[in-house]
Amino acid sequence: MYKSPIFFLLCSILGFNLLAQPTVGLLEYHEDTYPGYTLFAPLQNTTTYLIDNCGNLVHQWESNATPGSVVYLLEDGSLLRVERLNVQGFNSGGKGGRIKQMDWDGNVIWQYDLADGTQHQHHDVEVMPNGNILAIAWELKTTAEAIAAGRNPQFLGNEFWPDKVVELEPIGTDSANVVWEWHIWDHLIQDFDATKANFGVVAEHPELMDINYIGNVGAGGNVDWVHFNSIDYNADLDQIVLSSRHFQEIWIIDHSTTTEEAAGHSGGNSGKGGDILYRWGNPKVYDRGNDTDTRLFFQHDAQWIPEGRPGAGMLLLFNNGLNRPGGNYSSVDVIDPPIDDQGNYLLEENSHFGPELASWTYNAPFPNAFYSINISGAQRLPNGNTLICEGNDGRFFEVKLDGTLLWEYINPVNNNGPVTQGSNSGANQVFRAYRYGEDYPGLAGRDLNPGNPIELEPLPSECDLTDVVEAEVDYIKVFPNPVSDMLYLESSENIDCLLRLIDASGQMIRQIHWKGRKLEWNMENLSPGLYFLQWQGNIRKIVVMEQ
Repeated sequence: MYKSPIFFLLCSILGFNLLAQPTVGLLEYHEDTYPGYTLFAPLQNTTTYLIDNCGNLVHQWESNATPGSVVYLLEDGSLLRVERLNVQGFNSGGKGGRIKQMDWDGNVIWQYDLADGTQHQHHDVEVMPNGNILAIAWELKTTAEAIAAGRNPQFLGNEFWPDKVVELEPIGTDSANVVWEWHIWDHLIQDFDATKANFGVVAEHPELMDINYIGNVGAGGNVDWVHFNSIDYNADLDQIVLSSRHFQEIWIIDHSTTTEEAAGHSGGNSGKGGDILYRWGNPKVYDRGNDTDTRLFFQHDAQWIPEGRPGAGMLLLFNNGLNRPGGNYSSVDVIDPPIDDQGNYLLEENSHFGPELASWTYNAPFPNAFYSINISGAQRLPNGNTLICEGNDGRFFEVKLDGTLLWEYINPVNNNGPVTQGSNSGANQVFRAYRYGEDYPGLAGRDLNPGNPIELEPLPSECDLTDVVEAEVDYIKVFPNPVSDMLYLESSENIDCLLRLIDASGQMIRQIHWKGRKLEWNMENLSPGLYFLQWQGNIRKIVVMEQ
């Protein structure tokens, strides 16, 4: 990252080691970074953070539980957070169970537990335009039920957890109505036992799920059979896309059905009920491909790219890359499903769903330098850049369409809280990170004045998010100096900049937007000592005295 002369001057004044490099927090910032604020929740901590593009803390929400994966900032400024409930049973990766909504100030305004002995929410939720919430959940089936449905007993333990999707209508402060639901259990095929239900030829029914598919690393033999890890809703299509990690596939289903139609094979806009409309990533699951046709490797975060952004209408996902041919490395891929004029997903007879290759892919210049074995996600931003969360390392970075790195940040928070700059945070995993633009409705009217970086003992930074109006300034008067309470600054010309107060250790302790010719800044409650004012390439020493 480019260091301006003022950076080196400040380092010289304060005695910093010029070779010191940040290990957490902001590592890279470029002016082409999409302006906004990044939201993330460390998986082993109970705090949710909102930072600006300089890595400064803007807001945070406190809770009494670790996240059950995802958090979202809603358009009314509230936080929707999935939290982990440690109830008995259903213990697998991505375990959630509680969906909590908090206002900007951290007050709980709605909370709903979808977790009992028969079902348990996990990983992701999706807020719909009408305010309802789509949630994915495991549901309990006994071994007897699984065998009756055609499951090979050799692939069974004591129980079996297929997935379902429910649509929740929030009620009051702690209730919800289930207004729609879909179960994979209603869309099965098997060719193992002709005496059991769902018997047929798997390859003839790509709209159904083979109950005996076991996949790589024994995933199919796990009680957590399908392992959905993301859900996204397309209001224009009235469809849902789901990501199944264990099947290495993404699926699209019809939401326009009634619950009764969703349990069958007809009805809805598609006329196919709750059957799979489109699937991609691993055609050997439905006996129409082999290992060489596999394109997804334990992926996460499948979503439609919103209108107005490059690739709009296509599917974006984080392809984790576990067991990828040629080595383990991650990529972010864009898929363009083939659709006819009537909106039907095209599938040739005896073939598998296309496309053969992704329309756009991000790989690191050295591919194996970018790898997250699990979690993770990506977001196509309005300016065409892509924000990527390399979840296992707590790393967020933004790239242009040509792969140029513009912004990079390492989560500095682990289970013990923020770590000191220069150390290795460790245990700093983040499920996903989201960037919200400066015009996002949920930020309107909020106090977004930046604080300090989250990490302890941060290094000085040249990152400046203000639009500075350069002017010929004959003089700037700073008085009184020494100061005990109010500090006055007066410029010969109008000035528009971010003014920072830095202590003798180099830590920024306050900042204020200076616009105009005169500024009054209260220095009360500061410890006596030497401080530095920094603005527009200038440094001025001040001394704070006891009051």
